Amino acid sequence: MIHELDLHYNNWVIILSYLIAVLASYSALNMMGKIYSSKGTIRLIWMISGSLVMGSGIWSMHFVGMLASYSSISFQYDPFLTLISAISAVIASYIAFCVVTYRKNEGLLSITIAGFLMGCGIIAMHYIGMAAIQTEISITYDPFLWVLSAMISFVAAYAALFLFIRFRNQRKNYTWKMISALIMGVAICGMHYTGMSATSMHIQDPHLMHHTPTGVNRYMVLGVSFVMLFILVISWIAIFLDRHLLEKMAYRDSLTLLLNRNGLLDYFDSKKEVHGSIMFIDLDRFKTINDTLGHDIGDLLLIEVAKRLKNCVGHGGEVFRLGGDEFLIITKEIKETQLLDLSHKILSDITKACFIQENELYITASIGIATSPIHGTDRKSLMRRADTAMYHAKNNGKNGASIFTQEMEDVQIRRMALEKDLKKALIHQEFFILYQPKWDSNQDKMVGLEALLRWNHPELGLISPMEFIPISEETGIIVPITHWMLESVCWQNKSWQDSNLINIPISVNMSIRLFESNSLVHVIRKALKKTELEAKYLELEITESIAMNEVENTMKQLQELRSLGVRISMDDFGTGYSSLGSLDEFPIDILKIDQSFIRKINIESKKAIIHTIIMMAHNLNMEVIAEGVETMEQVSFLKANGCNLMQGYFYGKPSLPINIEEMLMKKRLQPN
Repeated sequence: MIHELDLHYNNWVIILSYLIAVLASYSALNMMGKIYSSKGTIRLIWMISGSLVMGSGIWSMHFVGMLASYSSISFQYDPFLTLISAISAVIASYIAFCVVTYRKNEGLLSITIAGFLMGCGIIAMHYIGMAAIQTEISITYDPFLWVLSAMISFVAAYAALFLFIRFRNQRKNYTWKMISALIMGVAICGMHYTGMSATSMHIQDPHLMHHTPTGVNRYMVLGVSFVMLFILVISWIAIFLDRHLLEKMAYRDSLTLLLNRNGLLDYFDSKKEVHGSIMFIDLDRFKTINDTLGHDIGDLLLIEVAKRLKNCVGHGGEVFRLGGDEFLIITKEIKETQLLDLSHKILSDITKACFIQENELYITASIGIATSPIHGTDRKSLMRRADTAMYHAKNNGKNGASIFTQEMEDVQIRRMALEKDLKKALIHQEFFILYQPKWDSNQDKMVGLEALLRWNHPELGLISPMEFIPISEETGIIVPITHWMLESVCWQNKSWQDSNLINIPISVNMSIRLFESNSLVHVIRKALKKTELEAKYLELEITESIAMNEVENTMKQLQELRSLGVRISMDDFGTGYSSLGSLDEFPIDILKIDQSFIRKINIESKKAIIHTIIMMAHNLNMEVIAEGVETMEQVSFLKANGCNLMQGYFYGKPSLPINIEEMLMKKRLQPN
């Protein structure tokens, strides 16, 4: 005779199973954010950890739920099938997480597929667990309730994954996460107990039945609960360590303790849209301090700047260090007057003296500002436009702030286009060279030429060197361009000498990039050897900034060039870094007075500077040449003060080689 078993349930164990489901859901929800924010091996570790927590949580809830039921016989479980049921829940969770996190489309289809796979795993876990019962009983299922339990498992899985995605980046939204975990707990328990309601158990041997129900095996309940609790505690410890220790290392700048670039990305990821303004800050000439005083002093200066920025912003915004001497501020202010007031406050604080290890340092900054939603609402748009505005501030003389305008972006777009085209210009032979005479006013004859680079763009026409030279400097394209120019100038000079037109030096402007590449001496040797031009007919023009950059290395290269017989001149003297203290140590042949002084020659202070430069050059046994000479008044003053070498429109504009040849031929035909 077949006897049907009556199942009884222990309420406190049911509550315990629900709590396990809630805690597992909450932990998995926290781990989901780690899965999304990490990459590579770390991502895989979090994926496996999240699957273990979710899968073991579902299985533990199921097993404790099984233990919550008792009847007039004792249940025994097959260890192998019990383990398989647990593994199926973990594997299902892992596959579901993979589908959701690795698919680019996080829409309805991907969540549905993942929910279906996870639901199948939950169903397999439950009914494999039921099959693990070793007691001699037969089990039948009510079709309607069985289907209902399956539907609940699919809905529960879908809800779980939907909530995972919805709150994956909401680290501090604990209330919504807990509500989500409570809902998921109800769904998971609902599936289990609906499945149990669909179950009917029958036994043929009445001797196996007890007169009274056996009751709940408390030891097994506690054992499974403690194992699950241990897993949850380990996961919470891992999240805690990651959030408070590893995250601090990953998201904080180790030097200034400000949020770093990772912290900035995390800040934006936690918000769908940014409301407020971004201020991009770049320190002016910070590299000079680093190079001259050392990185230790530079680091201490950055720490001081970070403190000043935090004090300026206060609680009204967040300060980030993006790397090097670049900082970024996110503030709630959006009115132009407020932003300009804040930027002026920042600039005022930064420019105050910094006393670092007996060094009194002064530094300035350039600030670019972009505001949401006027200039965009996403991270990339705002940062790009703030960066564009910052470069505009730098180009306007530094130590200032600029709010983004569309005109700035147009300039930036043109700059990017020119940068791209510059890489092809040398190949397509778009560059050409003009030559400007250097004149001896006493003898009234040409004593030298300066080679000037020009670019004829195939679509835009002539591009100003003031526009394309800085781009080529920044990108490094200036190096191969200068190699070409040196060889071209040497060929041209040798050709004129062979034609008995001139025997004078021609100067070529040097870039700091050539000195940094340590290839300059080799390139000069190669050009002179290839063209068979004597070294004394080649002159290299350097600026003060080149001379003061990595002084020892620059000095060494200049001395090697000087030993070859190449002439060295210092261009734009008096406009760059102060090099008076070491000027006499540099192998310089000529000082060139910058045209900015010559243009203001009617100002007494400028006259005094020009006179001082001329006297200093003479005392150091250097030649001196004045640039930008355009009027007879300027010629007369310079001659009266002992400067007879001049260059400017008064004596000749930059001209093509053919025009220089025509001028030389006319000069030759003139009677002495």
